[in-house]
Amino acid sequence: MKFTPPLQKATLLRRYKRFLADVESPQGEVFTIHCPNTGSMKNCWIVGGPCWYSDSGNHKRKYRHTLEITATPEGALAGVNTGRANALVEEAVLAGTIRELQGYESLRREVRYGEEKSRIDFLLSGRAGDCYVEVKNVTLAKGRRGFFPDAVSVRGAKHLRELQKLAESGVRAVLFYCVQHSGIESVEAAREIDPGYAEALDRAVSTGVEVLAYKARLSAGEITLAERLPFT
Repeated sequence: MKFTPPLQKATLLRRYKRFLADVESPQGEVFTIHCPNTGSMKNCWIVGGPCWYSDSGNHKRKYRHTLEITATPEGALAGVNTGRANALVEEAVLAGTIRELQGYESLRREVRYGEEKSRIDFLLSGRAGDCYVEVKNVTLAKGRRGFFPDAVSVRGAKHLRELQKLAESGVRAVLFYCVQHSGIESVEAAREIDPGYAEALDRAVSTGVEVLAYKARLSAGEITLAERLPFT
């Protein structure tokens, strides 16, 4: 995923009201930008640390700029725009980067399914059958270990129940962790933050739900999924 034009660098001053952040440009201008992240962004940024943002060029938008990448307290980079995760996974599937999801003839987005009226991020179909793929963005790190979720996720547990029912019926179901954090080397459930999600994940895996985790390379010019990480 290339950024055209490249992302612009600023200093991150604060994040507030969940979807807003104040930044300062290298020229000293302070302005507010959109923060597209519903999570806590725990351990993803520091006051006065560097960040990178995109510019929509749309002057009609109240906040035309969007926070994309932050520097963590440890000096790693974190992709905090959760809206990028699905696009990154789709791009990687179509490019053949995710070998585990190859061999399908079609890819559909946001398909309704399940008893709880969910929408699957991707439905892959082909002669081998169907494959349902649910994508989650991972940015919470403790050392080199990555965790999901970074806050209690009722919606995440719901998706796991839906995937579990698919697996129990013999349909391939995949939970895909899109790791947008340069320091993470493995992924696991954040049991201390959301024990209910962790228990739902354990049940889903025991019934055949597959878990894949891939790490992104992040820069001001491009973000791409590059390598598979272990799920523990």
